[in-house]
Amino acid sequence: MKKIINDPAKVVSETLMGMEKAHPSLKYTPDLEVISRREKTPGKVGVVSGGGSGHEPAHAGYVGKGMLDAAVAGNMFSSPSPDRIIKGIEEANSGAGVLLVIKNYSGDIMNFEMAKDMAEMDDIPVEAVVVRDDVAVPDSTYSTGRRGIAGTVFVHKIAGAKAETGAPLAEVKAAAEKAIANIRSMGMAMTPCTLPAVGKPGFSLGDDEIEIGMGIHGEPGVERTSLKTAAEVARILLDKILADYDYTGSEVALLVNGLGGTPLAELYILNNEVQALLEKAGVRVYKTFVGNYMTAIEMAGCSLTLMKLDDELKALLDAPADTPALKVL
Repeated sequence: MKKIINDPAKVVSETLMGMEKAHPSLKYTPDLEVISRREKTPGKVGVVSGGGSGHEPAHAGYVGKGMLDAAVAGNMFSSPSPDRIIKGIEEANSGAGVLLVIKNYSGDIMNFEMAKDMAEMDDIPVEAVVVRDDVAVPDSTYSTGRRGIAGTVFVHKIAGAKAETGAPLAEVKAAAEKAIANIRSMGMAMTPCTLPAVGKPGFSLGDDEIEIGMGIHGEPGVERTSLKTAAEVARILLDKILADYDYTGSEVALLVNGLGGTPLAELYILNNEVQALLEKAGVRVYKTFVGNYMTAIEMAGCSLTLMKLDDELKALLDAPADTPALKVL
């Protein structure tokens, strides 16, 4: 294992300390592993997300104006504990309540729901939405039902933008749920990844093997197959998405996401192929995002996400955002 770290047990805390030093608008809460906005907007609904670390820039990279008010980090590939989540809720609360954006993993669901109940006992109104955008498999090692993956970033953007308008908690939740209903994702992996505390890959893929539909924690996908061209990967992933949800005649936001070890050049090649296929399918791409938005440590691979847009979602997607990992000016 070759990594630029000190102590494997301190990777999460030292990551967040370094993030705070790089971005003065963010505040780090030691031991509870929360990154939050240093300045609150009184009377605004707070938006909180989080989950296991190892998916950087998710989730702390999306804390800032127009997106999240706080992000809660668990240990590598592990859900944050309820006490961490409660701190995130407290940091995000400005008097108008808090929306939790949860990815569909069993540990996240349990711990975020527990924290929600405890926060409500302290008279903080809390609502929650669950992202289930992965069309690869109906159930996985970590979840009952579809997994939440990179489409969660679009939910952060839509919910955060709605909250910035001063909308009440019910309307922020409704905007997030509309986004979730119109988002589908599908991914593939070319290499495994290594948890720092373990020191070796958790699974293996042959030199000429890829896994279609593998999850962001290395959960099994649909099939293992031989290495494909960018055009073939685009078709395989997109066919699965379009078979699940009819985007024909729609405008969409497209996210071409890297899993941490894929060069940006390859993601742009993939984007070129995806855009050509969408045009043939009668799907109009309104806005494109290419890069590492939700990763799996250093895994080589990618995912595609589509979000169908209406006038409201388009306006919220275009609204200003200023975060370390996503800026809309």
